[in-house]
Amino acid sequence: MIIFGTKGYLYQLAVLTLVCGSCGNPAAHTLRKRVTKFTLFFVPLFPVSTKYATQCTFCGAEQQTTAAQAEQLRQQAGGGQSAPGHGSGTGHATGPQYGQAHGQHNPYQN
Repeated sequence: MIIFGTKGYLYQLAVLTLVCGSCGNPAAHTLRKRVTKFTLFFVPLFPVSTKYATQCTFCGAEQQTTAAQAEQLRQQAGGGQSAPGHGSGTGHATGPQYGQAHGQHNPYQN
């Protein structure tokens, strides 16, 4: 007997501050990647489909995006850093953070 099927994986790529198209509030949006993989004997073998979406944390509305749009949003959020396991990115921002003026020290960053 052969056991096969699919399994879904959800990856959070970035958190962005955008104006929601649904509720109109400037809120945090999570950029997510959903990958469905074919499994054989409960072992994931290869991806069947990949979808990208942003979800508003204020109202919960989800909007589908293309891979190109998702990559552009991820670069805007992370300053061009790579996804984990795909190259080297330092992960450190080079300018003042949201809500922080020049010359102020953020106690939560080194």
